[in-house]
Amino acid sequence: MASKDSYHITIDNTKDSSSVKLPMKEIPGDYGLPFIGAIKDRYDFYYNQGANGFFTSRMKKYDSTIFRTNVPPGPFNARNSKVVVLLDAVSYPILFDDSQVDKENYFEGTFMSSPAFNGGYKVCGFLGTTDPKHTTLKGLFLSTLTRLHDKYIPIFVSSISDMFTSLEKELSEKGTSYFNPLSDNLSFDFLFRLFCEGKNPVDTSVGTNGPKIVDKWVFLQLAPLITLGLKFVPNFLEDLVLHTFPLPYFLVKRDHMKLYNAFYTSMGDILDEAEKLGLKRDEACHNFVFLAGFNSYGGMKVFFPSLIKWIGTAGPALHSRLAKEIRAAVKEAGGVTLAAIEKMPLVKSVVYETLRMDPPVPFQTVKARKNIIVSNHEASFLIKKDELIFGFQPVATKDSKVFTNADKFNADRFIGYGEKLLKYVYWSNGKETDAPTVSNKQCPGKDLIVLLGRLMVVEFFLRYDTFEVEFGPLLLGSKVTFKSLTKATS
Repeated sequence: MASKDSYHITIDNTKDSSSVKLPMKEIPGDYGLPFIGAIKDRYDFYYNQGANGFFTSRMKKYDSTIFRTNVPPGPFNARNSKVVVLLDAVSYPILFDDSQVDKENYFEGTFMSSPAFNGGYKVCGFLGTTDPKHTTLKGLFLSTLTRLHDKYIPIFVSSISDMFTSLEKELSEKGTSYFNPLSDNLSFDFLFRLFCEGKNPVDTSVGTNGPKIVDKWVFLQLAPLITLGLKFVPNFLEDLVLHTFPLPYFLVKRDHMKLYNAFYTSMGDILDEAEKLGLKRDEACHNFVFLAGFNSYGGMKVFFPSLIKWIGTAGPALHSRLAKEIRAAVKEAGGVTLAAIEKMPLVKSVVYETLRMDPPVPFQTVKARKNIIVSNHEASFLIKKDELIFGFQPVATKDSKVFTNADKFNADRFIGYGEKLLKYVYWSNGKETDAPTVSNKQCPGKDLIVLLGRLMVVEFFLRYDTFEVEFGPLLLGSKVTFKSLTKATS
């Protein structure tokens, strides 16, 4: 049930959605002493409990998926660390309701990195939906992606072929192959060729260093949310350097300008279109560098290794099913086409399940535009105007009252009737069943990322029957290493 000043969804199970009146409760939790409370919670988050433990321990303490706490980075990177946390699938969509919440300046979390990283411009990701510039820029993103739609498959197939060649060579020479850098090269090569009229990035000012430049540029902006986990560096020293003050742009300025110049000199058609919309060419270029480098490459950096991790650990039984489905559909279509991919429900389900298990962007932050009533499964709560609302997606998308065996990877979860559960997959800063528009903050490349995930699985099992991997944690996402690879026998 919804009204002008409320947001209320109630579900009991996946087969029946009903609305019932829930009791109003005070939001549990507290922020501790000024400044000290924020620092204490920051140390819990990074060094004592870890992100997942930080949120789940408080959820158990307060017996509620909605509670108050401080979230990092806090002083002095963020002006306000006090938030209302949402950790269930029912309350979470309020974060996407732009009529009731404002996401301006909250792209990365409770803080905003310096505009210097983007040529002095406040790029689209940080703009509010009521800003006319947001409408213009996001409209340009969406129209560009629509125009380039026919290039997705051929460019990606070309880029991933190079990746497989490197993977096989390294596995043959060393006995193992570290997948992440190969995946990063694939992602950067694809995105650059897509937006830069097919040009090879190696032939530009970035040379072969594109992924490393983007990694450094993104790291300096996301440092307040990262812990290096280095045992020989005292926690207080890392916390002082990474989390207390913004890291300066000059550390990456030279490399970033190489990246910017490579895009600027290679995407003439897009910049021409931007000028027709009244945008400056340099502003448009910085926005596309952010879209390609921070949004898309940054997301793929987490997503692709996670996809391989989950498929790899599922074992030969799933591999056999995927290979059978993929090869039959491709044979019937006469090649890898969009029509063929749409006839692969298991592939699609595996991709969505990966995005549910390991959402590439774990945090969402918004500010309430007005007083809002938010409900979880058990109760309703009042969030007051101007309060910050913070979602930790890796817990919310494992809501056991929505998903059966929510903590376990289930390749078949979104097949058949399970497709109804896609409305609880939120990785794109919106429901998977919704579409990005100029008036919302959903990722403009949402459909592209899903398609590329499906393409990666398709191309993989056209070449190979099965494989083994080992994995571990990384700064962003999972570290994945191939131990064996069996070429296709049929």
